[in-house]
Amino acid sequence: MPIDAAGALGAAPRVREIAWDHKDVQLYHLGIGAGRPATDPGELRYTLESRLHVLPSFATVAGGGAPGVIRALSVPGVDVDLARVLHGGQRLRLHRAVPVRGRATAAARVVAAYDKGTAAVLVLRTEVTDADGPLWTDEAEVYVRGEGGWGGERGPSGRPSPPPAEPADHVAERALREDQALLYRLSGDWNPLHADPEFAARAGFERPVLHGLCSYGVTLKTVVDTLLDGDVTRVRAYRTRFAGVVYPGETLRVRMWRPAGTERYGAESGGAREAGEIRVAVSAVERDDAPVLADTVVRYG
Repeated sequence: MPIDAAGALGAAPRVREIAWDHKDVQLYHLGIGAGRPATDPGELRYTLESRLHVLPSFATVAGGGAPGVIRALSVPGVDVDLARVLHGGQRLRLHRAVPVRGRATAAARVVAAYDKGTAAVLVLRTEVTDADGPLWTDEAEVYVRGEGGWGGERGPSGRPSPPPAEPADHVAERALREDQALLYRLSGDWNPLHADPEFAARAGFERPVLHGLCSYGVTLKTVVDTLLDGDVTRVRAYRTRFAGVVYPGETLRVRMWRPAGTERYGAESGGAREAGEIRVAVSAVERDDAPVLADTVVRYG
């Protein structure tokens, strides 16, 4: 059987050393659409090394190498065709702000394996720690078509929840470049699904699709720039479910809802700041607002 759930869950964590610097951060930011307009002071925070701040979603590519959705396929007990694999969801929790330069240890292991009958879902958790302690924890949810049926736990529902019924508090649109996937993949995700038309066709798509984690990054940047005054250090956690594909060249519509009540905590820089959650829904404008990201929440402080 291609997936041995017990073997995957029982495997020891895979540990690797990772390192990054400002060039990696800048390349990632460009890969998610930063730098337009190029001279905008708000954009220079993402592109100019002398002013650089790190968008927390950079954690998903820090250190290079394959993303979690691919690394899960090299775990003992997992032997599947990459063309059957989809990225189901992503969760990120920040313990501290991500530094512009860093060296850390990343320990990854499968923490859940669900049997959906016609598919399997694996959850790969990666804990990243540097000399000063924990930096971040991320979880990649990997959906493998045709690999269920071993009689295991079904797990939580994979069906996305509808967005809030009330109108969004803020709406922003982000146009993607036609070469967005080719640029983003330079940060380490070399899956041919995002570049090779023949591979994309074998996986059931009309043409190469954008990386889900690219849409994930575009969305977080939009929320930070729109509602958090461009302050990347305010992000505490960020989660989403990938509800549909994006094609390079399309436009993302990002709808954002702020909670009616927010908490306030101790003064920083002379004043109190809000803490709360922002709910987000993302769709593809050119395809009648086809859902892209669902169940999306940014927790901030």
